[in-house]
Amino acid sequence: MVNDKLKDEKPKSIKRSLLRNLVILVAVAGLLAILYFTSDRFRMHAQFVITVLSHGDMAGLKDYLLAWGAWAPVISAAIMILQSVVAPLPAFIVTVTNGWLFGTLWGTLLSWSSAMAGAALCFYIARGFGRPAAEKFVSKKALNFVDKFFERYGTNSVLIARLIPVVSFDAVSYAAGLTPIKFWGFFVATGIGQLPATIVYSWLGQNLSLSAKIGLWAVGGVAALLILGLTVKKAMERRIHASSS
Repeated sequence: MVNDKLKDEKPKSIKRSLLRNLVILVAVAGLLAILYFTSDRFRMHAQFVITVLSHGDMAGLKDYLLAWGAWAPVISAAIMILQSVVAPLPAFIVTVTNGWLFGTLWGTLLSWSSAMAGAALCFYIARGFGRPAAEKFVSKKALNFVDKFFERYGTNSVLIARLIPVVSFDAVSYAAGLTPIKFWGFFVATGIGQLPATIVYSWLGQNLSLSAKIGLWAVGGVAALLILGLTVKKAMERRIHASSS
């Protein structure tokens, strides 16, 4: 009897925990939305960051973070979460800049942990508010692609997608929230899958300022990762299309 009660209580406890986390994340998102529409200064900063990211201006982002002094890591984490939620801002710009500014180790930890927080927020937005909310942040085309990707690769979909740099980080997070996948399975797969690219981008960022030669190698390394990712993505798109036709 006691064991049966404990078994009944465990799912309820998990549901309460998920609901609490959802409420916290939605409250934070709501607060940011209120600040954006009511505070001219906050809106100015947000628009500046979006412009810098959309133009791939790593030097501009570095100068912006340096201006915050000791608060730079906190602001960087907020920016990473922002780009995770608002597709299709490029995450690697933030990651490379963090490596440039904080070094490989601390840049990796900062980028990885804040991207994880952003992924969790996307997941819970989709899980709590459904597909219409997810489509407000990512395109229907991107969600449809990830839906088919999930259908083909099943439980390994999140891990595989995270290992491919050009598969939309945001779309995967939102799409996962629309599936029966459990949060912790999604979270662990995200953490493992995004770590290699995060380390590489952070290392490249740290070495950007050593010399023009290393800077060129860094740019070449990023380009190689993107080309490899695009090649793998195209191959998967062909497989998904062939299996669905």
